[in-house]
Amino acid sequence: MLSDEEIVEKQLGRKVKNLRRVVKRCKYGYPIVVESFPLKDGKPFPTLYWLTCIFLRREISRLESEGWIKKFEDRIKSDKEFFEKVRKAHEEVRKRRVKILPKEVQWDVLIKSGTGGIKDPRIVKCLHLHTADFLAGIENPIGEMVLKMLEKTECDPDEIICEKYNKG
Repeated sequence: MLSDEEIVEKQLGRKVKNLRRVVKRCKYGYPIVVESFPLKDGKPFPTLYWLTCIFLRREISRLESEGWIKKFEDRIKSDKEFFEKVRKAHEEVRKRRVKILPKEVQWDVLIKSGTGGIKDPRIVKCLHLHTADFLAGIENPIGEMVLKMLEKTECDPDEIICEKYNKG
């Protein structure tokens, strides 16, 4: 049986150096979202919540390829109430990140930015970031809407992607 860190590394296809903890799991017990420490190799790493689920990443990438980043940015610009909800989500990410930062760390990208290091909440860098925030318990309207747009949000029981990592 692999550790959470080993599973996350398999999911992402790379070594993970700043994993803090798993914050959300699928019904099969595998990590969906992890919390990253905001420093990696002594440098700023502003993405607090990272979507690791291979299934969700693939489905959300499909929405991005259909132009949903621009559609959300257009809505942010035209809907003041929606913008305010997105702004509050960014602020919550910022507060959570600052809470775990060492006091001596004062990089602007870590203490003044929101989701994924985004300084302007009118910019939607990627839908994966917003979905990870929502799954980590932040009231992120973009992440919530993305999940509602998906036909399925988890693997089928007979085709659990992460299961292959635990088979020897």
